[in-house]
Amino acid sequence: MRGLGFLIVAMLPGAALAEPVVLRIEAQRSAAVAPVAEGWAGRFPDVMTFPLPGGWTGIGLGPMEREAAEAELARLRASGEIPGDSFIVPVPEGAQPVQATAAPPEAEGPSAAGPAPGSSTFVPSGAEGDEPATPADTGPEADEQADAPETAAVEPAPAPPAGDYLRLQRFDTREAADAALASWREDFPEAGLFQQPDGGLAIALGPMPAEVAEAWLGAFRTAQRVGRFAAVLPPADLGQPLEPAEEIDLPAPGPAAEMPPLEDIQRALRWAGHYDGEIDGKDGPQTRAAIAAEVLALRASPDPAATMQALIAQREDWREDMNLTRLDDPQSGLSLVAPMDRLQFDRNEQGLSIYGPRDGSGAALILYGAPGGQQEMLDFTGLVTALGWVPSPERQVARGRATLVGRNDTHIGQAEARVADGRVQGMVLIWPVMDAADQPRVAAEILDSIRVTPAAEPVPEDAPLSPDDPA
Repeated sequence: MRGLGFLIVAMLPGAALAEPVVLRIEAQRSAAVAPVAEGWAGRFPDVMTFPLPGGWTGIGLGPMEREAAEAELARLRASGEIPGDSFIVPVPEGAQPVQATAAPPEAEGPSAAGPAPGSSTFVPSGAEGDEPATPADTGPEADEQADAPETAAVEPAPAPPAGDYLRLQRFDTREAADAALASWREDFPEAGLFQQPDGGLAIALGPMPAEVAEAWLGAFRTAQRVGRFAAVLPPADLGQPLEPAEEIDLPAPGPAAEMPPLEDIQRALRWAGHYDGEIDGKDGPQTRAAIAAEVLALRASPDPAATMQALIAQREDWREDMNLTRLDDPQSGLSLVAPMDRLQFDRNEQGLSIYGPRDGSGAALILYGAPGGQQEMLDFTGLVTALGWVPSPERQVARGRATLVGRNDTHIGQAEARVADGRVQGMVLIWPVMDAADQPRVAAEILDSIRVTPAAEPVPEDAPLSPDDPA
């Protein structure tokens, strides 16, 4: 037989790398599998059965080498001789060969013309333990049963929620699936874990209308958050819940929206924490990746243009709430926007303009501007570190630019310095740790808005300033 020949070849020297696989073609209840498997064996050599979870039995063709299996799968699918959802699996444990009978029952097995109508390699959608319905009995016995005392009705099991599921990932082991589920739930706490009919484990979101699931599947693919196993599946194909999925609100795709200007998009993405590139209005891989990530984070729409419109509107609302105001600082020669209802001028010192907290806000801002180059920029970052404005900083230093970020129990410090046109521009933002979510947003708004103003006359250290007047 071909199967025995393959096993002998697999044991020969040089064959250790061969991977025996099986074409999985159908699944049946264990009690009813024999005639169906014998029917397949009457048409194909090397039919085997193997146990599946939940009292089901798989039927497959093999074993064979993977390359041969892929070619056979394509041929048999194209000719309609096996179900369209047949697939390749490693040889399952407990697989047993099936011998053909002289006359397999036509009604229960596949016909010579192809697979039985509706046959599938997935477990049928009936609840575990269900038996096929039989016609109602007739005759005297049925009349006697009708006259029998009524018994308490068995309450039917609740119907599964309507809709399809978006499968995000698939795993072969529970350990790997549990680890992935914990990671997914950091961004999507609604995700659930399911035991699939083929024995695999799936992480999924749902249920939801099929068109919604398809649209969001596209968004996940664009963001490169899912791989080849991602798919939209009906509940029967997803299987039994091990960690149920919670209801999730993913909007349906709406009318096509117009993409806002790229500069506005980049500013909004940096405000949202998904973009750290230049605000240059140029399309590129970093901008596209940031847009795709924000589609999943904001969940406003699967359409990138609609999502960017919603993000820009969200940023504008936040700017109003933060009362961002233009600040023209004569000492540093810098102009920028800052939350001046939380800051007030304190003093000028060593070429620095220092703005301390207003009304106990816990915020502070230090600005610096002076002639210089790379060394003067590094001197500024060294001073910032020595004064403890950025505690235990993480540094990113490049030619013409430096960033320091650090935090302790009370505040977050961020310093930015750059060299432009023969001058060093420096900024330090000190922000209370209790408002950590707004810190990167405020820093991004300040950095986006920094401009050089005409140099002012030297200002005495004790001279009063009023830079918090609105522009």
